[in-house]
Amino acid sequence: QLQASGGGLVQAGGSLRLSCAASGRTLSRYNMGWFRQAPGQEREFVAAISWSGDITYYADSMKGRFTISRDNAKNTLYLQMNSLKPEDTAVYYCAGGPPVVSSRTYYTRSYDFWGQGTQVTVSS
Repeated sequence: QLQASGGGLVQAGGSLRLSCAASGRTLSRYNMGWFRQAPGQEREFVAAISWSGDITYYADSMKGRFTISRDNAKNTLYLQMNSLKPEDTAVYYCAGGPPVVSSRTYYTRSYDFWGQGTQVTVSS
């Protein structure tokens, strides 16, 4: 139901834009988020956006470099990633869930459905 795309290989300092398209589900009803998982590590929060798009959340290490956005008319979620670093290398997942209090936005368990992931590799 969620199809993530836009990953690839990029040099440090470069940019990528991830997309997450939905089918069979109207994303405007849900909070949406991006998470990432590097080999041997737990899945970690990257960014999230409220169902209306007016509230965004970021992990501290992504603030100022990543921008989450959504186009509810296109039923699509985006993640613009700038100033990429080798430590950003991971599989990036999009996810959706019901609106929750802000403190719960950062947890994987707050999201009910997930995309398949797209690989982002940043070379030094």
